[in-house]
Amino acid sequence: MAKVFIYPSTSLILADLVMRYGHTPLSSAVAIREHIQTAGFESAPLQISPEDPKKGLKWAAVEVPSGVRGRMALYGPMIAEAEAAIIINDADLAFGCMGCARTNELIVFLLRQKEIPKLDLNYPAGEEEGVKFVAAIKKFLSGLGGRP
Repeated sequence: MAKVFIYPSTSLILADLVMRYGHTPLSSAVAIREHIQTAGFESAPLQISPEDPKKGLKWAAVEVPSGVRGRMALYGPMIAEAEAAIIINDADLAFGCMGCARTNELIVFLLRQKEIPKLDLNYPAGEEEGVKFVAAIKKFLSGLGGRP
């Protein structure tokens, strides 16, 4: 079973599909929960510690806004851990808004550079495309050794 990074990482629909086929979704929901439940974490409304922007320097240069570095402190380790990725382009906001355009560009760039199996799809515009969309995801996940 593979660890699959999903983009947009906030998509509960993609996370559910990945789990249904026996893989582990790498998404922000689980990562944020683990992050804010860490002992000693005191800035829950911000969901960031003073150390996070420093950790983000591994994935983003110092000239990059601290918000990008802070987000990359969360997403970077998941990208490093990923054994496969599903990238959905032009996703509807209801499908999973990521919130920061520069972070999004960096995440997609890093995923495309990484030598792992990737499924790169456009968000479906209608019901027929939606059926093909889910079928493509099912085929990809099954090819990773997931459930048929």
